[in-house]
Amino acid sequence: MRYRRWLGLSVVTITLGAAAWAALTPIRTGSRDVLFEIPKGTWARRMAGNKIEILPSRIRLTLGLRDILVLKNLDDVPQIFGPTLMMPGQSFRLPFAVASDYQFACTAHASGQMTIIVEPKPESAWARIWWRLRELVGAVGW
Repeated sequence: MRYRRWLGLSVVTITLGAAAWAALTPIRTGSRDVLFEIPKGTWARRMAGNKIEILPSRIRLTLGLRDILVLKNLDDVPQIFGPTLMMPGQSFRLPFAVASDYQFACTAHASGQMTIIVEPKPESAWARIWWRLRELVGAVGW
């Protein structure tokens, strides 16, 4: 009986401690860049009739943390992203300064469009908890 109580208290204590850490600790990231690559042979596979998705249709960024989109064209042909023509081997860096939803034309997508969702920096305790949970879920791949 004591073991169950001790185990229950331990689980509650660990959970509350993790929540307090997630809420109160400032968020730091190693880099503000979020890199996506257009793989070699993408255009050839599309021309052969293969339906491939190489980039997500929506990309989420966070101001002040991960707010620079980096696209790298590893394909053999030029790719267009918004008003920019990326030659083979070329990279394109797009920093964001305003939280909003952005629509871009993108030849690397079968639909021809990509949405970039730029969210404000999580300032409140609850916002930091939710941001960390979403990052954890995204990293695990759920």
